[in-house]
Amino acid sequence: MSTLLALDTATEACSVALLQGGQVTSHFEVIPRLHAQKLLPMIQRLVADAGIGLAAVDAIAFGRGPGAFTGVRIAVGVVQGLAFALERPVLPVSNLAALAQGAWRQHGACQVAAAIDARMDEVYWGCYAEQAGEMRLLGVEAVLPPAAVSLPGGGAWFGAGTGWAYAARLAAQVQAHDAHALPHALDVLELARFAWARGEGVAADQALPVYLRDNVATPKRAPGV
Repeated sequence: MSTLLALDTATEACSVALLQGGQVTSHFEVIPRLHAQKLLPMIQRLVADAGIGLAAVDAIAFGRGPGAFTGVRIAVGVVQGLAFALERPVLPVSNLAALAQGAWRQHGACQVAAAIDARMDEVYWGCYAEQAGEMRLLGVEAVLPPAAVSLPGGGAWFGAGTGWAYAARLAAQVQAHDAHALPHALDVLELARFAWARGEGVAADQALPVYLRDNVATPKRAPGV
């Protein structure tokens, strides 16, 4: 039975989760600007409470974005450091997908429009539908002005994430929404379980951030290159 570690720092929340011996444990705190100080101690406490060492972990999952640029970089840095040291694969998980998975877990929502406040009058946007307990992306994830979002189909939709603070301006109608929802490592872990079962683990150097904003994600080239 696999042992999986998951972590997320892409928003104001900092969370970790562990699957070990078929049991799941987690820790979640809303601690803006303290992720760098708190994340490693949270991981160490979680594995210690489970009575194992980090070497017992088979793979490490993480919220790869989109989200706060600094927060996503913290997660990537920690995951790469651990994965290289332990020689373990990594499982990148979308933070929008984690929001959708959380809405399924907490509200039983089968179709979720996940939105994270991207600042600059934009939202990170992705629409998901439940398939055998896993929230799967419909279409593509994007960063858009609130008036430019859309739903890919009919039926009952639930909105999740801080982007729904713009509910009055979002060009999408949902039956209900939770604008306070934040990604949780529990849901990163659950999505990672599906990915792990499909053999989707990748090498540590593939623990890369996804910002959705090209001007942030793409390094500037030197003149003449």
